[in-house]
Amino acid sequence: MNRSFTLLFVWALLCIAHHTCLANDGYNLWLQYRPVQNPKHLSNYQNQTQHITIPGRSATSAVIQEELHLALGKMLDSSPEFSTSIQSETTLIIGPPKQLPDLNATVDNISWDDLGKEGFIIQSLQHNGKSTIWIGGNTDQALLYGTFDFLKLLQTHQDISSLNITSIPQTKVRVLNHWDNPDRTVERGYAGSSIWDWHRLPDYIKPQYLDYARANASIGINGTVLTNVNANAQVLTPYFLKKVAALADTFRPYGIKVYLTARFSAPMEIGGLDTADPLNDDVQKWWDEKVNEIYKHIPDFGGFLVKADSEGQPGPQNYNRTQAEGANMLAKALQPHQGIVMWRAFVYSNETPDDRAKQAYNEFKPLDGKFEDNVLVQVKNGAIDFQPREPFHPLFGAMPETPLMMEFQITQEYLGQGTHLVFLGSLFEEVLDTDTYAEGPGSTVAKIVDGSLDNHSLSGMAGVSNIGTDRNWTGHQFGQANWYAFGKLAWNPRKSAANIAQEWLRMTFGNDEELVTKAKRMMLQSHEAVVNYMTPLGLHHIMGWSHHYGPGPWVTDKHRDDWTSTYYHQASSDGIGFDRTASGSNALSQYALEIQRKYEDLDSCPEKYLLWFHHLPWDYKMKSGNSLWDEIALHYQMGVEQTQGMLEDWQSIKDHVDKQRYDQVLAFLQIQHNEAKWWRDACLLYFQQFSQKPLPEGVPQPEFTLDHYQNFKPLFVPGI
Repeated sequence: MNRSFTLLFVWALLCIAHHTCLANDGYNLWLQYRPVQNPKHLSNYQNQTQHITIPGRSATSAVIQEELHLALGKMLDSSPEFSTSIQSETTLIIGPPKQLPDLNATVDNISWDDLGKEGFIIQSLQHNGKSTIWIGGNTDQALLYGTFDFLKLLQTHQDISSLNITSIPQTKVRVLNHWDNPDRTVERGYAGSSIWDWHRLPDYIKPQYLDYARANASIGINGTVLTNVNANAQVLTPYFLKKVAALADTFRPYGIKVYLTARFSAPMEIGGLDTADPLNDDVQKWWDEKVNEIYKHIPDFGGFLVKADSEGQPGPQNYNRTQAEGANMLAKALQPHQGIVMWRAFVYSNETPDDRAKQAYNEFKPLDGKFEDNVLVQVKNGAIDFQPREPFHPLFGAMPETPLMMEFQITQEYLGQGTHLVFLGSLFEEVLDTDTYAEGPGSTVAKIVDGSLDNHSLSGMAGVSNIGTDRNWTGHQFGQANWYAFGKLAWNPRKSAANIAQEWLRMTFGNDEELVTKAKRMMLQSHEAVVNYMTPLGLHHIMGWSHHYGPGPWVTDKHRDDWTSTYYHQASSDGIGFDRTASGSNALSQYALEIQRKYEDLDSCPEKYLLWFHHLPWDYKMKSGNSLWDEIALHYQMGVEQTQGMLEDWQSIKDHVDKQRYDQVLAFLQIQHNEAKWWRDACLLYFQQFSQKPLPEGVPQPEFTLDHYQNFKPLFVPGI
């Protein structure tokens, strides 16, 4: 081998090694723990974390120490010394006040009772003449949350010289709802198969389960519902309970409880009974015994999530019983074990109603105060079904005697699915910040969800998971931000989406200011962009039939009217939109008077909800001075232009992002831009049949005919 060839060969190997080191597939999520390059920060962080005292000796304490060892080794290239008692050189202490009586006396203005079981402090203090940081809380779980919050400070390059942080979760139950089936398919999943490998459980615990637990604990999620709300009753059998118990054992040190979906007809399907009537004594006995069996396997089992009387699922309506009677049967079985029932309010009639948006309210409002104390009624953020934008669900504010749990969808069923960048923190914030006026001004959805408005001790928030077996967990790299945002807003529903986006970016991609500025701009405009190119001005439910992928405003003549698009947009020669005022379905009457007056009046109705509540002529004059038709067309065009802007922003920071993640996001942004044009062209051609008006200046002519778009049938659409 000649010298030139040898040098070339060595150079090639070095390039491969260098590329391998730089490759990043996104598996580590926001726990990248990138090396700290800033010399000042590096020196300060190293000095403050060289000697760590963790007095606890539990599985969770071991998790804390392991996480610190991993994170500090990667970020600071250091290996801290750990002790179980305070030493003269200790600079970081992680423990409860009961184990640290000397420290407890040195910290002022802390009510340990107020911290509860999960709240924590991060406090700078002087101890033995040395600058020391104390991460304190009443339980190991609180200390784990505090540790992750401290590591976030290092990841985002914050000053840690004078810390005074108190953080208390505002909701009690913060859970992911996995729509995972026992066969490992995932309903509305766009990131591969289910991560639960039931066949190999309970004997093999995949390392990914531990990383799943780490990720959730790092953002304060304390529960997981392992199974699909539409799944059969298999998971309640002894065969599966042994496997569920293995997952519960794995998650327990991370403060995560396991929950299961309970199929209402389980007593018949796996119990041999001839009825599932909730008022039948044998049925109640069967559930009592089944719950006792579950707790023998899983002593800290969280409880059940139930979908009943909806989309073909069995429920109490089958026996002329109420939703409260159905929920209370399960609640009574769980009460001796302190378990809870999360009873979904997504209930609508088997017959097409006058307006589906009214049904959950009509079903549940009369039952306010009739549920057992350990029941949370789980309500979607809007009354239809996870649309790109909906007004808040009218049940929020309508049931003051019943704790209502928010259900957000993290997976993007109606939002471009697996390839569209849509930062849902903006959507979540928009809903939570909305004033319901239920008890006067300031009665926000957030105050109802966290229980503070009506003094409920039980509160919660659920997010329909977007997690799968893809190496980056969520399919789209930026899909991770929606998982992260859900956790942060479940912990504190008043947190800013903009701050969450910035935090996630710094932890996930690094602290480069140009990257953070441009990527944050992409994220914060992404939700408005998708609303513009899909369902502007209050349009809704005009997606493709069944799979909900791509535009389908022409969908009609199905076996249920309210599963069609024409039912919702009601486009005709006289206009477009769904009249929900007193002259129409009167769904608006389900809201407080202040909301009714505001939304019924065309002068005060927010234009983002205009066609949700009003059917208007095509030449209706908008606040911009444009006709309604022109405004619709210009919004579709704006959405396309916004995706182009996102694409250009990403391209401009190519040199600030590792190649593997950069390339994937770039490809997905191009797909999103192309599909935004597909949405614009297909919808405008369809609606133009009725408006009979030309496209306004600035909106290009569609590339194909309406017939082309209507006859395009995408194959192998994921998520079913």
